[in-house]
Amino acid sequence: MDYAQRRVHPSDVEAAMEAAPAYPSKYVMLNNSNSSSVRPPPQRRNIPRYHSNHHHSRGHCCLKCVCCCLCFFIVVIIVLASVLAVLYVTLNPKMPQYNVESFEVNAFTMDPDFSLYTEFVVVVKSNNPNKDIAFTYGKDSSVVVAYSDSTLCSGKLPAFHQPFQNTTMIPVVLTGKSEFGSGLQEALMDNRETGRIPLLVIVKAPISVMVKSLALRQFMVNVNCSLVVDNLAPNKRVRILSSTYTYAFEGITLQI
Repeated sequence: MDYAQRRVHPSDVEAAMEAAPAYPSKYVMLNNSNSSSVRPPPQRRNIPRYHSNHHHSRGHCCLKCVCCCLCFFIVVIIVLASVLAVLYVTLNPKMPQYNVESFEVNAFTMDPDFSLYTEFVVVVKSNNPNKDIAFTYGKDSSVVVAYSDSTLCSGKLPAFHQPFQNTTMIPVVLTGKSEFGSGLQEALMDNRETGRIPLLVIVKAPISVMVKSLALRQFMVNVNCSLVVDNLAPNKRVRILSSTYTYAFEGITLQI
């Protein structure tokens, strides 16, 4: 029988497996008896780990962008502040000044029904001390004369343009009819007898600022003038005994 055609008996396979040398196991259980003779397996070499720097580079770029934007804004603020400082020193801006120059009474009539008809002529002196700044007064202005929180008469300023370093006298005609109670009428009569009548003149005017030939924004000027006059007799010279002025430029209040 040929060798290639020889059949292997199962008993021969089992005998060959029993005769084959036994391989040692990969892991050895250690106990107290053989701990000194058995060595632990050699340590495995750690494979280095490579971390991605993608997130770190993105955060670094964002931080650089924020720093650049902050630096840009700081530079812009410094430049604007420098320009404003130069303009302020060059222009030397000053606020316009207002005064009640004269006060005339054309009519002051009390009726039996406690109503009061008044007609005043108030001359307002407007002074512009600036050499490079002019003012344009708009149409929507108002002038009110009040006594003890009660309106006596009202009117309005004329619209006009005030050039550089100019002083303008503005006559304002004020008329009105108001309802006075007996108590308020008696108080007014007492003030007339003592020769000290307190009045409040309230002026509101929209003003546009012009720097040389450049027109800037418009803002509202409020002027409160507390006057004390000696009389309110018609066609008689009225003397202004004292005056106090309060200016408000869009929320900025100054008292003179």
